[in-house]
Amino acid sequence: MIRIGVICPSEIAFRRFMPALLKQENFLFVGVAIADESEWKGVNQSVEKEKANAFVVDYGGKVFDSYTSIINSDEVDAIYIPLPPALHFKWAELALKAGKHVLSEKPATTSLADTEYLIKLAAQKSLAFHENYMFAFHNQLSALDDIIASGEIGEVRLYRISFGFPRRAANDFRYNKTLGGGALLDAGGYTIKYASMLLGETTKLVCAHSQYIDTFEVDIAGSATLVNDAGITAQIAFGMDNSYKCDLEVWGSLGTLTSGRVLTAPAGFVPEVIIKKGNEEVVKQLPEDDAFMKSIALFGQCVADISLRHKNHTAILQQAELVEEFIKHSKS
Repeated sequence: MIRIGVICPSEIAFRRFMPALLKQENFLFVGVAIADESEWKGVNQSVEKEKANAFVVDYGGKVFDSYTSIINSDEVDAIYIPLPPALHFKWAELALKAGKHVLSEKPATTSLADTEYLIKLAAQKSLAFHENYMFAFHNQLSALDDIIASGEIGEVRLYRISFGFPRRAANDFRYNKTLGGGALLDAGGYTIKYASMLLGETTKLVCAHSQYIDTFEVDIAGSATLVNDAGITAQIAFGMDNSYKCDLEVWGSLGTLTSGRVLTAPAGFVPEVIIKKGNEEVVKQLPEDDAFMKSIALFGQCVADISLRHKNHTAILQQAELVEEFIKHSKS
């Protein structure tokens, strides 16, 4: 049994992580921690306590009065970190040094160097470190792979992946540079991750562009082209001041395939794919799934299986390397 604690009573932890965690047989929820003032200046502790108490009412466990106390607790084997991106590194490092396995929300960190360091630290401590790009575990992706591999739309000429959403509240961490905000680290990370899954281990980023607007200090949108050694190309576009879009388009020699919600399908949602060949159009349902549950399950498997842990760490590094390449290309 893996005893797990949550750092910060965030919305994603309450609404998505906890329901998925309760479906796991080999995890036990121990509790949730709120930050004390030395750990997060200006935090509204009364609001955080109210949120944390809601965890206990709905899911059991107890409230820890600081992040440090839950990390150092003998009652906890693993830590889930749903904090803003710029805070992932600090608390993941402390958790790993305390001998805890770490499940971090994406991105694992805000730099390649920090991600490399955490993976080396996890390996030295024989601990699992997992980055929660949950969409990657959804059954719809393997179903789409099967359609493409069947040759129904011919040979793949191009992948297009788009993910963007309307502007959120001004105080949202995504628009705060200090907290690791920016479209690349948020929406862009999804598109890069999926592109690398489609193109494979030889994926390379060849050009990239970031867009800014006067009212924000972070990048607000971006686009890039990635290729693999076979010459197959993926074009990605993303943003967080956009009309909503979450699509995959595969352009083949015989037809096209399009599907929505490829990166954000919640549990119970039934995705669809549209296949067009000439004047014919066919709509097929794809399998529903609980991708968050399966991401947590993989984390549990990594705790027990060293070889799987190594494979997972390699995938996290590839993601960090591609994001770093995006940053370099967008500045050139």
